Formats: sequence, structure tokens, C-alpha cells
Amino acid sequence: MYSDTPDIIPFTSPFKVELLTQAQLETLQGGTLRLLDEVGVHFPSQRALEILADHGAQVDWETESVRIPPDLVQKAMSTAPRSFVLGGREERFDLLLDGSCSYLCTDGTGVHIVDLETQEMRASRKEDVARMARVCDALPLISFYWPMVSAQDYGHAAPLHQCHAGLTNTLKHVRGGMTLPPQLAPYIVEMATAVAGNTQALRRRPPICANFCTIAPLAQDGHSIETALVYAEAGIPTSFMAMPTMGSTAPATPLGALAVGDAEVVSGMVLLQLAYPGAPVFHSILVSLMEPRTGGYVSMVPVFWSMMAAQLAHAWNVPSLGGARVSGDALDVSWQSGWEGGFGSALIPLCGSEVTGLLGLLGSAMILYPEQMILDYEICQFAYDVLHGFEFDAADMALGVIKGVGPRGHFLAQKHTRKRIRDFRLSPLLRQKDSDGNLRDPREMALEEFKRLDETHHPQPLPREVLAELDRILAAADREAEKKGRDD
Repeated sequence: MYSDTPDIIPFTSPFKVELLTQAQLETLQGGTLRLLDEVGVHFPSQRALEILADHGAQVDWETESVRIPPDLVQKAMSTAPRSFVLGGREERFDLLLDGSCSYLCTDGTGVHIVDLETQEMRASRKEDVARMARVCDALPLISFYWPMVSAQDYGHAAPLHQCHAGLTNTLKHVRGGMTLPPQLAPYIVEMATAVAGNTQALRRRPPICANFCTIAPLAQDGHSIETALVYAEAGIPTSFMAMPTMGSTAPATPLGALAVGDAEVVSGMVLLQLAYPGAPVFHSILVSLMEPRTGGYVSMVPVFWSMMAAQLAHAWNVPSLGGARVSGDALDVSWQSGWEGGFGSALIPLCGSEVTGLLGLLGSAMILYPEQMILDYEICQFAYDVLHGFEFDAADMALGVIKGVGPRGHFLAQKHTRKRIRDFRLSPLLRQKDSDGNLRDPREMALEEFKRLDETHHPQPLPREVLAELDRILAAADREAEKKGRDD
């Protein structure tokens, strides 16, 4: 018996925050152009170096560094599309990245999970990726499934199996094929093509996208760049994500971190546009902080820096991933995780990012507690209810009802009350009592709800012939990955 997947609910809001003026955005972009022209970016890929050199960039072949002149940057970026579609399995799950709304995204990709049965922490497995996809498929505010944990039981082929687990367990768009050796990238393209139907459909409504992290400061990862080129040729959208850490891999100022991160992201997008003009790309910078007392990592820094990154993406005329983040640094479900989630969720509709939220993980996106997914979702639901706006209707003043009740009366017996009191959504995790009349723990109820969805929600599977084709592709990829492992 299969479950219906509810229509997705995008975040829309009449409230928007733009922290940077046009002049300030131009200053930031000017800084990026200067870094790319005068300092350059490390590209450890022969193919990337040849593409950049052929188009007029200054390549130092010995150090593998590239300086890109401003006119070449502007020319390349002018071909990047401002909007494109991230496809779902059905058109009702398509996401149009044009700035008209924000789509809520899960966070990825952790390596630890608290086991649903034993409550002990362990390494994550493919079955966990599939389970989270099914649970997210049931939650209408979740529009975009980024595999939340990794398939560590599959070695080099883990990204392929994560992508497979997503595609076969949700009808929503899936992020897949990241941190993959480039020789395995064609298998991801084959999987996406099998699900889309053909190569033309893959370009129109790609069912997956990929993300590649740059290396701060001012470097690309060789495998990631070469894999990104494979995806760009096929029409699979790609985001470059810079993660500069203030004080260690970036200057100890927000604007310095944004400048470093933007140069990294833009250099990657420029490469793809030079190789395949019009390739769908989007922009992401997640600024973090070095904890000055310990040297540790702090991802939950003031969110306005991420909001500025979203503005910067739009100044380059491409969509943005990020803007606000619900996941944080708490190591357990606690006051800290509630604070981080509450603050981040309130800014989701304000930031203007096309893909945003990054929810469901703890420990700086390393640890998955199943109940945290439900707790974060409830926080985001409340933010949606408060900030998506409302329709002003003078009839809602209910003046006739007030007149009928009059002074010192009450509204309990009014038909209007019986009808309209149901308009208010109250969280199922709050104010609930057990059989003895004691208030129940919201964390306990969140875990129960997660288990209920895990047991009862089973989305419509892919057609049998597509599943068989995916199995064939995975088997071939596993053999290739095993060969690579022996060669390494």
C-alpha cells in the first residue's frame, strides 16, 4: 500500500530584508573581481586549466593557479541563467528558482546517527538515507531532499548509493552525486537520465542537482571540478559552496570572509560557463567562525552574513542556496538546539534565498537525531504561520458577533467560534498530557511522530523498469569503485 505525497508548500512572505545597498554590493563584487585578477584561485585539474587558458585566463601551470581578468568573469557570468527548474518526479514537485519564493531544504551530509531502536550513536548507512527521504516525503514544507547522512557502508560508491536512496524514496527533488571521484560521475548522469526519461527531459527537469565545496582560501578541489564539468555537460544543476572560517581560512571579518568565499564560488561558476555556456549554477557561501578560545568550529554565527551572501548571489544574477540555517552546533537535543533552530527558522522567509533552511542535523551538520527532524520541522512550521502573511478581510472583525454577545458575555456558544476556532494550527508537540494528566515531553512525542511516519509513509515507487535500470547502473558503479579502491 503506497502513500500519497502531499503537495509541497514553499515559503513566501511579504517581509524581505536587504542589508546591502546596491553600491555596497558593487563594492563586494569589485573585491571579488580584484581577487580573481590579482591573486587567483588554485585549480588542481589539467582539464580546468586548459579550459581557462583557452579563454584568456592567466594560468601558472607549475602552481596550478589561475588569474581571471574582470572582463572574462563578466562575460562568463552573463551566460549563467537567472532561473531554472529543479525537477521532481512529478511536475507538482518542480522547484522554479526565480526568487519568487524560498524552498525549504534538509541539511546534509552527516556521518553519525542515533539509532532509532537502540538510541546509540553509530555510523550512518544507506538505509538511514532512504528512511530520511521517506519521512521528508511526508512533510509538505520540505521541498528539496539533501541526503542528511552518508551511506558509509558503500565506500567510494557512497554518493551513488545516497543518490539512489533519495531517488527511490521520495518524489521530491534530490541532491546527489557530490564528493565523487570523476570516473564515477557518468553513473550519476545515467541514474538521473533513467529517472528523467531521456537526455532532453533531464535538461528540462533534472531530478537531481549537485553541490561542490570549495577549499578556503581560494582553492578548488580537483575531483569536484572535474565532476562538476561532467554534470554541466549533461545539464545537471551545480552549486559551488564556499565555507570560509573567520580567523583561520578567512580574514576575521564578515566582509573579508564573504570576499574570499565569493571569489571561490564565482571562479567555479566561471569555469562551467566557459565550458558549457548556460549551464545551470547556483551560489552558496556559509560563513563560520574559529572559536578563539579553543580553535574549534562555530557554524552558528550571526545570520545576517548569510543573508548578505544571498544578496551577493542575486547580484551575480544566479539563484542562492543558504541565506538562513536551522541546523546548528548543539551536540544534543537541548536548549541550544532550540535556540539555534528557532532563530534560523525565523529568518528563512526574510533572506530571499531560493533554497534555504538546512534543517534536521546537530553537531555542525555531523549528527542526526531522528526526533530533531520533527522538532526542526515544527519550528519551521511556526515560522511559516507567522511570516508568510495573511489576507485582510474586514468581515473577520466579526462586529456582528461581538454585537450579539455584548458586554460581559462570552463567545463559547457562538457558531462563529465553533467554525473559526479551527483556523488556528497548534503544534501537536505542545500542551499534550498523558493518561495521568502530566505534560508530555515534546522530544518524546517528536520521536513517536518520526516512528509513525517511518512505519506508515511509503511513497509511490519508480516504475519497475526504471528501478531495474538503476540497479544495473549501481552494480556497474560498484565494480568501478571497487577497482578504484584496489588501484588506490
